[in-house]
Amino acid sequence: MAFVKDAAQAVSQICAWLQAQLKQTAREEFVLGLSGGLDSALAAYLACEAVGRDALLAVLLPYRISSPQSLADAQQLVTALNLRHRTVEISGMVEAFEAQVTDLNAVRRGNLCARLRMMTLFDQAHARGLVLGTSNKTETLLGYGTLYGDAAWSLNPLGDLYKTDVRLLARHVGVPASIIEKTPTADLWEGQTDEGELGFSYADLDGVLVKMIDERKSRREILTDGVDSKLLDRVVGLIRGSAFKRRAAPVAWLSPPYLTAHIEDLSW
Repeated sequence: MAFVKDAAQAVSQICAWLQAQLKQTAREEFVLGLSGGLDSALAAYLACEAVGRDALLAVLLPYRISSPQSLADAQQLVTALNLRHRTVEISGMVEAFEAQVTDLNAVRRGNLCARLRMMTLFDQAHARGLVLGTSNKTETLLGYGTLYGDAAWSLNPLGDLYKTDVRLLARHVGVPASIIEKTPTADLWEGQTDEGELGFSYADLDGVLVKMIDERKSRREILTDGVDSKLLDRVVGLIRGSAFKRRAAPVAWLSPPYLTAHIEDLSW
């Protein structure tokens, strides 16, 4: 179940927003980690449509156990869009860290890869660029992302798109079918897939999320619609368990509330 009803209108709105963000911040370009997956592919197409390929730097960030197909798909996008790009191999970074912390398991190593990739993107952006996020609404609501890794960005054009919407817009803008139809994976360890970790397909998860978040249906109404109770419980559990990921890190404020509540609204 997709929430977006008009792909052309959604693309137009996102592109206008990207243009405004780049102009408002007086930065020169967007920097995007291009993984070869669907989300980063759509982000690349949207950025090119919004500000032109010369204002987008694509960074390929392979790790030694990354799927060769992921890198091939990323390179296919670079060629198709004629992108400015560079490749930064992160294996040496991971190995240097691992030499100091010898008990990394697959999940911790995967999180480390995600954080090193984002650190590299922000370094590449430095003073002239903005890092584009590629986490979609499904992932954010379910907490399926690494804090200060793929869940970090300067701005995110996909943040209000469910995974089903991402596929819809990707077809609209012309992302290659081979990328749209490939099994979603963060490619953090061999055999890892998004849906395998989440326990359900994105289509099923999005169907529940739209009912919960956008249609504001109660548990009783959702179950009456025929949704499996195990699926619903899984979604509710993931949303509740990952709430901390969707909040800004808390600060122990000592200043009076009226001094801190409207910082962004101050005019000088």
